[in-house]
Amino acid sequence: MKKSALIIMTSMAAMLVSACSRDGELDISSGVGVSITRSGCPAVAVPDGTGDITLFNPENRQDADAIDVVATLTKLRPACNDSGEKIYTETSFEVQASRRDTQGARSVTLPYFSTVVQGGSAVVAKRVGEVTVQFADGQSKATATGKAASYIDAESARLPADIVAKITKKRKPGDPDAALDPLADPEVKAAVVRSSFELLIGFQLTEDQLRYNVTR
Repeated sequence: MKKSALIIMTSMAAMLVSACSRDGELDISSGVGVSITRSGCPAVAVPDGTGDITLFNPENRQDADAIDVVATLTKLRPACNDSGEKIYTETSFEVQASRRDTQGARSVTLPYFSTVVQGGSAVVAKRVGEVTVQFADGQSKATATGKAASYIDAESARLPADIVAKITKKRKPGDPDAALDPLADPEVKAAVVRSSFELLIGFQLTEDQLRYNVTR
């Protein structure tokens, strides 16, 4: 069963590894087990329930016979630059749409949002844009591209020195804490979550459209 977009935004705080890779990354490792590379670049994703939009005709119906246009937001391609005081991320994406009535050329403009979330729940910034899909006469499917961008304060995405020291402390086999995961420490875990950011992109849905997505 699909969860609401809000629940997904909160649960995404666990995403510690971004799709970006730059100089100055922190190698999170206890000296044993798996090594994870963490950078200040935000994780980029589509919150559950917001990756699809369905338009109805007439608008007051939501049954299969009234479906007019269906579109999906997909193929996110993030690019990140974290070399300055501000971390800049630009993400391109595709909107793949289909329509029921193929008669005549038609343009369909769809709203989308891009939201920067810190620590899994705090909305730092939100922007709303539009992407237009062009259907040719007789064409049932069409694709359009869009872009979303974000700026994040690099200092906010950086872990404090004492937390880094706890994470990167060398541990030898036989040490009392050799088998302990430093990320299990509540203080470390809280600091990692607090310095983690996500760039969330999805369709700007009405309450009825979101309800349709999560209950269909």
